[in-house]
Amino acid sequence: MSTSSTKKFQERAVLVGTYSPRVKISREIPEPDVEDTLEELKALTISAGGEVTEMVACRLERINPSTFINKGKVEEIAGLIKDTDAHLVIFDDELSPRQSRNLEEAFGVRTIDRRALILDIFAKRAQTREGQLQVELAQLMYLLPRLTGLWTHLERQKGGIGMRGPGETQLEIDKRLIKEKMRRLKKELAGVENTRHLQREKRKRTPVPQVVLVGYTNSGKSTLFNQLTQAGVLAADKLFATLDPTTRKLKLLNEREVLITDSVGFIRKLPHELIEAFKATLEEVQNADLLLHVMDASDPLWESHKRSTEQVLAELDCLSKPTLEIYNKIDRLQDHRFNLAHSSRRIFISALHQQNLSALLDRIGEALSGDFKRVKLLLPQGRGDLLAVVHREGRIVKEDYQADHVEMTVDLPTKRIEQWKKFGFVVSDFQSSQLH
Repeated sequence: MSTSSTKKFQERAVLVGTYSPRVKISREIPEPDVEDTLEELKALTISAGGEVTEMVACRLERINPSTFINKGKVEEIAGLIKDTDAHLVIFDDELSPRQSRNLEEAFGVRTIDRRALILDIFAKRAQTREGQLQVELAQLMYLLPRLTGLWTHLERQKGGIGMRGPGETQLEIDKRLIKEKMRRLKKELAGVENTRHLQREKRKRTPVPQVVLVGYTNSGKSTLFNQLTQAGVLAADKLFATLDPTTRKLKLLNEREVLITDSVGFIRKLPHELIEAFKATLEEVQNADLLLHVMDASDPLWESHKRSTEQVLAELDCLSKPTLEIYNKIDRLQDHRFNLAHSSRRIFISALHQQNLSALLDRIGEALSGDFKRVKLLLPQGRGDLLAVVHREGRIVKEDYQADHVEMTVDLPTKRIEQWKKFGFVVSDFQSSQLH
């Protein structure tokens, strides 16, 4: 078999972005120009396995209800499709079902929007059964209002002999089948979520602090996760390289153990149905004791990316959670300088070159110390399991071994203290102490 015949087929795509001079509002945070948004759309297209042939920026004075962009640009793009033999047109803006249908007729090729592209990438990358169910549900939510356009070829014929109503009938059948499948998916997801809930409750009984990495996609979260845990998670230079969350144990400098999770990367205009569908997975974020918000300090649009991430966190009701801001990739900056005031909530690192990672671990320990109290314990000598918990979860200040028991002064998680009070192991409380 020839090499050419085995080469994987790549869809060639023309990308379309829009800008409106009238929408330019003075803001402290710079918004991406149309060239930047098209570059991001290009990265998404490549991540989905496509090839970009042309990128078109359209000046948008007003939205055309039929085709979104004006007639002249529609004709220009139609010409580019013929010249480049493109198979697909992708809009950075959300298209209505009607607009998508009219543009496909004008272009003669499939026309999709940013939401459909991101859904396609998620479908391709989801590895766990839960992730696959969530993506499929999100795709059906997106498809349902667009079904009508798929049957226009039959609707045009419904006045003919023997053709009255088939389009409408088939449309109703398809809608019913999709709604039934959505119900099945939701039921199956509920079972998966119940299992996850039981696992989470089990973790709560052994109260190890939960730390979750969040941030704009491609900010270096997975690279940082690998450096901290040696987890071997895929850390490719592409958008949405990893989707399903991965959790590992992490030992801090004071020997305390925490659980750290690498979550899915966020992005500008992340489809709402994906946020809804992935809420079960993103519960890791909602149940975190500490968030590490990772940003690419070398990206000129880091502030815009930060705001996009915070918008998703707000939808998850997590914006008020304790958060450390991690400014990554400082090795790409001239003289490693970053024009931002230093703060106890901010730390500047290079995950790739392991720069300042010890300082980051120290800062994580400090941030989690508010959940600790100093107590005096009396533990039976024969309970090695209890002693192991103290060594793993806390910091021992003083210990005195007697014939039948161990007397200890120790900083422990508040959750663990409340649990052990019930068993009589806690002799006395001290004032809350800070671990350093």
